[in-house]
Amino acid sequence: MALRTFRPSQRGVTTAEYAVATAAGAGFAGLLYKLLSGGFGDKLIKTLFDHVLNLLGLG
Repeated sequence: MALRTFRPSQRGVTTAEYAVATAAGAGFAGLLYKLLSGGFGDKLIKTLFDHVLNLLGLG
């Protein structure tokens, strides 16, 4: 006589993981948008661009 073990269904686990990852990605994108769309973002992009030009010898 074989004993049966109870295994709960994990069908919704993958869907829940996708939902959490999607929410985290959307939150991160919102944070990046807020940071880069203000004065800080403008200064950061300009500084990085100037640094790359200087490394290439064009600045």
